[in-house]
Amino acid sequence: MTRAPAARRGRRTAPTRLRRRAGTEPGGAYGPAPGYQYQPGASFGSPAAGSPYDRERAESGRRRFGAGTLVAGMVLAALVGGGAAAGTSALMTPTASQSTSQGATSATTIVNNTDSVNAVTAAAEKASPSTVTISVNGSSESGTGSGVVLDDQGHILTNTHVVTLDGATSSATVEVQFSDGTARTAQVVGTDPTSDLAVIKVDPSGLSLTPATLGDSSKLNVGDIAVAIGAPLGLSGTVTDGIVSNLSRTISVASSAAPEGDSTDSSQGSQGAEGNSPFRFQFPDQDGGTGGAQSQSTIALNVLQTDAAINPGNSGGALVNADGEVIGINVAIASAGSESSTSSASGNIGVGFAIPIDYAQRIAQDIIDDGSAQHGYLGATVSSHAAGDSQSFSDGAEVRSVVGGSPASDAGLKSGDVVTSVNGRRVTDAEGMTATIRESSPGDKISIAYTRGGAQKTAEVTLGNSDDAGQ
Repeated sequence: MTRAPAARRGRRTAPTRLRRRAGTEPGGAYGPAPGYQYQPGASFGSPAAGSPYDRERAESGRRRFGAGTLVAGMVLAALVGGGAAAGTSALMTPTASQSTSQGATSATTIVNNTDSVNAVTAAAEKASPSTVTISVNGSSESGTGSGVVLDDQGHILTNTHVVTLDGATSSATVEVQFSDGTARTAQVVGTDPTSDLAVIKVDPSGLSLTPATLGDSSKLNVGDIAVAIGAPLGLSGTVTDGIVSNLSRTISVASSAAPEGDSTDSSQGSQGAEGNSPFRFQFPDQDGGTGGAQSQSTIALNVLQTDAAINPGNSGGALVNADGEVIGINVAIASAGSESSTSSASGNIGVGFAIPIDYAQRIAQDIIDDGSAQHGYLGATVSSHAAGDSQSFSDGAEVRSVVGGSPASDAGLKSGDVVTSVNGRRVTDAEGMTATIRESSPGDKISIAYTRGGAQKTAEVTLGNSDDAGQ
């Protein structure tokens, strides 16, 4: 197998604008397909704990588990191949027969009876040609995930945890198989651990690419049809359906940023080793935090929730609506495994998560243009604010401190203020506020609603750039 060039941050490619397309026109989009398991690793420029990048992270004091943030019993809808860590069920290692069927089977949707085609059939037929299976091989680990074709230049959207093998490597060999069975080696254009999104690129010459059509995640309703397409357990072209279960969920997961060089430490890639995988949802401690050293490297994501069956191997694949438009990138699933179990198989229990396409589209365009993505910076440290005298629920994010000269300071925010919404999105805890700030772009003007001494107030804030913020 030919090794692909090492992933490069800052690599520029020919400018391409991702656009939503209506009807049957080709469009830019990404598709989900959490993969099997992969192996743990380190990171591509992951910010150090306590850096400005992490100032929005909830910290200190008694942390409460807000209703909007999920951390317990969940695993990333990852690649096929590596092991899970403490707090999740081990992901199933693909067998030889699974690998063979994956490589030999076309993912093209088959329609035998056109008189009985339903909405799911139509959506799958439209979106399947835009969904790919991704194989990733590092020096001592491998995995499988999914991706979505963005344009006719060969750009493909997937998860950072897919191309870094859960943070284990920055120089893996990446191969892509399209729905017609054609396979190509791909290069990593860039990764963004903050959103867990990445873009890879294949040489488009000789290929008939079908860019995905992007939907509009801001117009979704709970109960809308949701169709997941990807390669669960290595089974390319698998289609499952359900509904959009929730539109305002926040989950916390460990960062999958890759190391500067390829990791060769076998202890970081051992299958089933407890505490190894940096890319897993974590069980909360008694105060609702993520506990221990792991809390230093977790990221918060605002996601869509769906009951469409998502399993290991679906990571990076597409979640589409009834019109076959991509509305999200599948990223994670809830696990029913016990906190200490690392041996039982982890699979679908009807609680899956996808990164909304509106956010994913922005990150993908940033990566295509510049090789990396930018995120908003507020300059305030917050923690979850208890709802009344509750020890289990929170009703906002309380400002603990404000960095002098930061956007938060310029907007007049002070210690003790309790933020209840950002740009109209309800904030119930610190992680939810963190995720909302970071999914905004530097320079964005946002509205923050908060209470001070029982009085309702509003602040207009122009966000800074998390990359440029000082210590």
